Amino acid sequence: MRPNDPADGYFGPGSVTWRVLADPAAGPGGLSALFLQALHPLAMAGVSEHSDFDTAFWPRMQRTAEYVMTVTYAGRDDVDAAAARVRRAHEYVRGTDPVTGRPYAAGDADLLRWVHVTEVSSFLEAVRRAGAPISDAEADEYYSEQVVAARLLGATDVPASRAEVADYVADVRRRDLRASPTSRAAALRLLVPPMSLRTTVTTPARPAWTAVAALGFALQPRWARRMHGVPVLPTTDLGATLTIRALRAAVLRLPEDWRHGPLAREALARERAAS
Repeated sequence: MRPNDPADGYFGPGSVTWRVLADPAAGPGGLSALFLQALHPLAMAGVSEHSDFDTAFWPRMQRTAEYVMTVTYAGRDDVDAAAARVRRAHEYVRGTDPVTGRPYAAGDADLLRWVHVTEVSSFLEAVRRAGAPISDAEADEYYSEQVVAARLLGATDVPASRAEVADYVADVRRRDLRASPTSRAAALRLLVPPMSLRTTVTTPARPAWTAVAALGFALQPRWARRMHGVPVLPTTDLGATLTIRALRAAVLRLPEDWRHGPLAREALARERAAS
């Protein structure tokens, strides 16, 4: 769905995209995507060699979340400007992957496609497992909508349905994915990010983050958890589903101002006013 009002961005009121990204389960889904992305050596080479993921973990996570929210809920001019900044930054991210010996470039359409697909599929999987009433037809509509977001950064041949996403992921899994020292370091950083001693000692931030990150890890497909080197137990899938459902139910009881950032609040308010 593409709204007529540029202020509503590229998706707008009534889109499945707005519903998915407004759901409390989308957050753990985003973390799940990061674990999954780490299994692609070329994608991780750029992060490892050209980013501040290790030294400025929290600002980088914040920038990533802000970009996703901007693309989802901001007006088209703001979305176009944000995407242009990312494309410019990608121009300087290139090199040779130490794991495979292959050249990489952040602006490569194949890598952009992988990052996009893992992101949007992980959001959707987490939200549906948490109990959000999104039908198969609506899931296909979501993927179709999200092609716009992928193309903003230069991705091409973007899967636009559940079947196309499944075929694409299976193909990349077979050809490219593998665990490596870089993927293990990234997973560890996600599970145990840097925190000041004061924050660790005086707040529940450390156990709270670890719990949510572990949930994101558990939400990955079984084959991905196995590739990371973690034993695959049948109880993990059930536990992850029950946990994400309980988390969603708890967060939905909170006031909306606590659940959403300003961009999402403003957009959802416009959606209610228009209905």
